[in-house]
Amino acid sequence: MELWDVYDKDRSKTGKTMVRGEEFAEGCYHMVVHVCIFNAKGEMLIQQRQPFKEGWPDMWDVTVGGSAVSGESSQDAIERELFEEIGLRYDFQKIRPQLTINFDKGFNDIYLIEREVDLDSLCLQPEEVQRVKWASQEEIFRMMESGEFIPYYEPLLQLLFEMRKGYGTIR
Repeated sequence: MELWDVYDKDRSKTGKTMVRGEEFAEGCYHMVVHVCIFNAKGEMLIQQRQPFKEGWPDMWDVTVGGSAVSGESSQDAIERELFEEIGLRYDFQKIRPQLTINFDKGFNDIYLIEREVDLDSLCLQPEEVQRVKWASQEEIFRMMESGEFIPYYEPLLQLLFEMRKGYGTIR
């Protein structure tokens, strides 16, 4: 059983928790985190979800993502998710997400990092991830068009590629 902290619309913890999969009460939200890892060539490390995974089975996705569990900060959650899903350690404690996107029932913190990763050194979580690879923005857009990649808004993915080297709106 996975417990989530419940937040209000201003992203303040309410002191309540909920069980993953329960119906959200009105005005209740939870935190989701994602990280996109880019290499020096500007390619994103992407993962293919397992065919038996609930929600977007067998589809390609950004590097790592998941829900924060009760007691975790955004940074704690993304460190845990990154290690659980692909066996990679990275210290997020002194950085903030580059973007936070509000969605119907929560907040999605998105981290962007540049790091060379040897794909053969990764330890993929068999319950979640079947394989990983590096992909260019153009390849990801082609995969979205063919129905192989989760159908994010193309401008969002383009923004992630554009913002991969820092914060803000000025290059």
